Amino acid sequence: MTELTVLASRYNSLAVHLTRRLRRTDAETGVGSARLSALSVLVFGGSCTLSQLAAAEQVTAPTMSRIVAGLEREGLVSREQNPEDRRSATIRATMEGRVLMERARQRRIDQLAMRLAKLDPEQIAGLEAAAGILEQLETIDER
Repeated sequence: MTELTVLASRYNSLAVHLTRRLRRTDAETGVGSARLSALSVLVFGGSCTLSQLAAAEQVTAPTMSRIVAGLEREGLVSREQNPEDRRSATIRATMEGRVLMERARQRRIDQLAMRLAKLDPEQIAGLEAAAGILEQLETIDER
């Protein structure tokens, strides 16, 4: 393994474990992780069609249809038929869905902030620098 592959492996493992730990707070919402993830796309990314939502969540349209149906039953999203194409609908987060998602997001942030508060100032500064570098990774073209 090259040094870069070892570093990439460490960051991958850290991201997975940190995400799992923070996701535990999501159980407080009473909404399953697949539904919460789809709701997050709608709240923070805006309304979209079922096929766009399925693509964003990397699931099939039938799977996303079941997820959206559950979110509709819970009053967290609404579906608006396209008047020009009855086969197509726009899915939007309801106010209840937005409030739930914002609270879930804030719980995750609070959980992470609580952990960060246990670090010393030099470690915090190092994480701030690393966050900037990691943000750059998002913009690097994979080609």
